[in-house]
Amino acid sequence: MSDTTHTLAPQMTLAPQLTERLKRYQSIAAFVGLIGLALSAFGYFSGEQQQFLRSYLIGFMLWTGAGLGCLTLTMIQHLTGGNWGIMIRKITEAGSKTLYVMMFLFIPILLGVHTLYEWADPAKVAVDPILKEKSLYLNVPFFYARWAIYTVLWLGLVTFLTRWSQKEDETKDPKWTAKMEFLSGPGILAFVLTLTLASVDWMMSLDPHWFSTIYGFMMGVGNLLTAMACVISALVVLGHYSPLDHLITKKHLHDLGKLMFAFVMLWAYLNFSQLLIIWSGNLPEEIPWYINRLNGGWQWVGLFLLCFHFAFPFFLLLSQGIKKNGTTLRMAAIWIIFVRFVDVVFLVEPSFTKGVFAIHWLDIAAPVGLGGVWVSLFLWNLPKRPILPIGHPDLQKALNHGRDH
Repeated sequence: MSDTTHTLAPQMTLAPQLTERLKRYQSIAAFVGLIGLALSAFGYFSGEQQQFLRSYLIGFMLWTGAGLGCLTLTMIQHLTGGNWGIMIRKITEAGSKTLYVMMFLFIPILLGVHTLYEWADPAKVAVDPILKEKSLYLNVPFFYARWAIYTVLWLGLVTFLTRWSQKEDETKDPKWTAKMEFLSGPGILAFVLTLTLASVDWMMSLDPHWFSTIYGFMMGVGNLLTAMACVISALVVLGHYSPLDHLITKKHLHDLGKLMFAFVMLWAYLNFSQLLIIWSGNLPEEIPWYINRLNGGWQWVGLFLLCFHFAFPFFLLLSQGIKKNGTTLRMAAIWIIFVRFVDVVFLVEPSFTKGVFAIHWLDIAAPVGLGGVWVSLFLWNLPKRPILPIGHPDLQKALNHGRDH
């Protein structure tokens, strides 16, 4: 590692005024989260148990997805070693550490599994041959066991990667960099497999007669997009304060904007591929999922997603000027977080409304509550370590990125 990097290392802690501001933001987020969760609890005890669980699932999938996306980005950076990833790695680590709490916020879904999922109702399974055939996989004990497996694996990856990252900072020994790279190879393979199964368990099985082989990839890319939008929003704010105010370049922002642009295109490609394959097949066990989402008012939500989850950010992020400008890039990222919420609502609610558009106030309260918890945890984790990986052998190269010309 160069001497320049060592001289920069002591400066990698956040400025005191920024630390204080983050504490204020954390307090606000925690307060908003508590209000949202209190309203959600009120809805539950007012006799809206199923609606509470549906809305809670929306919030859980959106914000836990952000944490899972951060974990994915962390492992991708360890494998690729790109300059873009070095600049955001501590932010993605802070996001991934939210999973220590978020994974256990799935417990209300575990407790309400019989209310939320049709396949968990023995009376319905007894009279439905398809549910009987799928009961070897879709049964409550195995559902609980799989959640436990996902939790242990994902939190294990978070624990080892963040612990070794701290060792890398403290010792400047490249062996810790190599260990993180070594773990991320099989780790990301196991993660993709378990994330696919979790997407089937928690989301696709809301319509247990329907299936899609692309669904897990769709959810994974959606998580990456949510995480990238959150990371960019945080980085731009941090870039106004020491030490990042003189370290973040337009080239760094441009690279991150291009990656977010790529995830937007990949999300659209997977969604279009699923629609094209299922609609062209015209099979009665597959098309009802789309019939419920293209009728009764939900078609306008689908059109909104086409225009504003894909077309609008696609054309917006084509501009180099927007990607290189922190303010406009952050606005685009915040918009993407909002349309990700709309997309998760579109995936969940039509499974219950059966082709009739309906949005409940709990669909706002529960995601806001869980979002407040996630943001509060993220801001609590962020200042605990240097904001850049000061022990990484390529840190100076990443810092010089965009200053070469």
